Amino acid sequence: MRTPAGFECRYFYGDYYRGRSQEECRLIGNAAPPHHWTPDICKVCPVPRIERANACQNMKITPTVQRGLFGLKKSIKIHTYCTLSQQEVAEPEVGCGQCHPLPPIFTESK
Repeated sequence: MRTPAGFECRYFYGDYYRGRSQEECRLIGNAAPPHHWTPDICKVCPVPRIERANACQNMKITPTVQRGLFGLKKSIKIHTYCTLSQQEVAEPEVGCGQCHPLPPIFTESK
């Protein structure tokens, strides 16, 4: 579904049927304030970018909403983990490197 920031994200849910205005992020969930989800967080969220670059089903994304200096600005810090290789993923856009290896035509040198 399209987020308030204009990106497609599978974790965003909006119910606008018959005048309703319910929006939520199903990845962040209902955390206690001040670490809760608000629609303005979608502008700085890296999850849609990661999902577009890497659609690996083995990579689990765990977000944390953080407050900036004086609590004025929210940001999202993510932790990614690969359940197949059992290791943290350093570059979520690329992946762990073991789930989807490159074909031999790209790795062989001539």
